[in-house]
Amino acid sequence: MRTQFTHELIALTNDLTLMCRIAHDAGERVVDALVDADLRATYEVFALDEQLQKMFGACEARGVVLLALQAPVARDLRHVVTAIQIASELSRIGTLSSRVADQIYRNHPRHVGPQPIVDVLAEMGRLAAHRTTLAGSAVATGSDIVDLEPAAKPMAALQRRLRAELTAADPAHSTDTAIDLAMLGDHLRRCVEHTDHIDRLIRFLDTGVPPTAQEREEPVRED
Repeated sequence: MRTQFTHELIALTNDLTLMCRIAHDAGERVVDALVDADLRATYEVFALDEQLQKMFGACEARGVVLLALQAPVARDLRHVVTAIQIASELSRIGTLSSRVADQIYRNHPRHVGPQPIVDVLAEMGRLAAHRTTLAGSAVATGSDIVDLEPAAKPMAALQRRLRAELTAADPAHSTDTAIDLAMLGDHLRRCVEHTDHIDRLIRFLDTGVPPTAQEREEPVRED
């Protein structure tokens, strides 16, 4: 029974690592779709999100079966619970990526906004994709995300740039358009936040300290 449980945990970890790769690919295709108003890349984001949602359902079901049949305790219990939560975080990244792609689709063949705004959104997308790659490494190794620069600072700087570009945009653009563009930035910001949640979950697996009890980086002021 113990050997079977170990094999199931390994399979679950492998599935999560694959989900991280898919989420990263979705992030990269979002950037391509933004920069080039690329309809093919947009469709690929939708397909990758669908794949993520299916894998999330499968990981959740596998985790529930392990909890019900194996009754794990201590670290094994943390492993299963953490895996389900990480799968949920990756599912949400897929959903957010799909929302960005949907806005790109609605604007095709035009870009979603003026070039300076698209440039900032693309940088946000690249940061999200980079952080998802780091999350995949953390899941595979069971170690915290290692990055030379915490994501909060560059994302806060990009948010300031986006806000400045929206303020300076052509007044001919409607308020609804400005809101849509601000929402795109928020979707990409939240993708990065979900990778931060994954980092805290990995730390929980390693230390047993719940994510809500872990020290967090102080929020970066945007004004």
